[in-house]
Amino acid sequence: MTKVLVATVKPFAPAAVNGIREVVEGAGYEMALLEKYEDQKDFIDAASDADAIIIRSDKANAEVIAGANKLKIIVRAGAGYDNVDLEAATAKGIVVMNTPGQNSNAVAELALGMMVYMARNRFNGTSGRELRGKKLGIHAYGNVGRYVAEIAKGFGMKCYAFDPFISKEDIEKDGVIALDSVEELYSTCQFISLHIPANEKTKGSVNTDLLSMMPQGATLINTARKEVVCEDSLKKAFAERDDFIYISDIAPDCAEEIAEHYEGRFFFTPKKMGAQTSEANINAGIAAASQIKAFLEEGDRTYQVNK
Repeated sequence: MTKVLVATVKPFAPAAVNGIREVVEGAGYEMALLEKYEDQKDFIDAASDADAIIIRSDKANAEVIAGANKLKIIVRAGAGYDNVDLEAATAKGIVVMNTPGQNSNAVAELALGMMVYMARNRFNGTSGRELRGKKLGIHAYGNVGRYVAEIAKGFGMKCYAFDPFISKEDIEKDGVIALDSVEELYSTCQFISLHIPANEKTKGSVNTDLLSMMPQGATLINTARKEVVCEDSLKKAFAERDDFIYISDIAPDCAEEIAEHYEGRFFFTPKKMGAQTSEANINAGIAAASQIKAFLEEGDRTYQVNK
C-alpha cells in the first residue's frame, strides 16, 4: 500500500490532521504520523518506507532522502522550501512541491499586526504614530505581497511594489504603484515589507546600500527568511540611524547584540509565526495531501519546484 508520511516537529492543528487523513485514506493510501520528534534519526527511520512525505519546517536533507528508497514526492506545506535538499531529491528523481498561497493571508496579517504593534510603541502607554498616509514598499509581489497590499490599503497606506517577475500592469490593477527598481522602492518608502525567497541571489541582498536609502522613520518588516537581510548591514543601520526599526518573524543571529543596544527599536517573534493560524494549518495541510494524490494518480506537477 502507498504510504504517506506526515512528519512535523511543529504539529498541524488537529483539524488539519483530520483533513489530511481524509484525503490520504480516501485515496486508499496509508497515513503515518510523526509529530514532535526530538531526533532527526526518527525522521530518517520513518521516511525509509514512505512513498510520499508532507513536512512543515522539518529538514528533508540528503540523509533523509538517501534512506527513502520508495520516495516519489515531498510536499512542503507552505511557500518556502529551503528546508528541502533539492539537489539530492532531483538526483533520485523525487518531485518536490510547495503549497503556494495557502499561508499567505496568515503571513500578511502578521506583517501588518507587527507594524501596528511597533508603530504604537508596543502599546507601552506612550504616543506612537499612525500608518495612514505612510508609504509601504512591498519587496516581491507574490501571494503574500498581494494580501499585504490589500490589508495595508485598508489602513490608508500608500502601497508600492517592486517585482521583476510580475508585470507592472498586474501590480497596478490592484491599486499598487509598480516601481522600476529595488533602489527606487527603498528610497521611496518608510516601511518595507520583505517577501523574497532565500536563495543564492537573495541571501544578504537587503544590505547597507538599500537600508541607507530609506526615508526618515524607516521600518523594515521581514516575514520571509532571516538570511535575506545582511546582518552586518542590519547592525550598521541600527548604529547609524536612531529612527531605524526592524521587525522580523524570525530572530537574526545577532538578536542578542541588537537587544543589548537598541531596546524598543525591534521586535522578533519567539519562533516563526507566519503560518501559525488554524486556518493556514488546515489550508496548507489539505493542499499538500491533495497535491500528492493528484501527482500519484494523474502525474500532476503543477507546484513542482525542482524542475
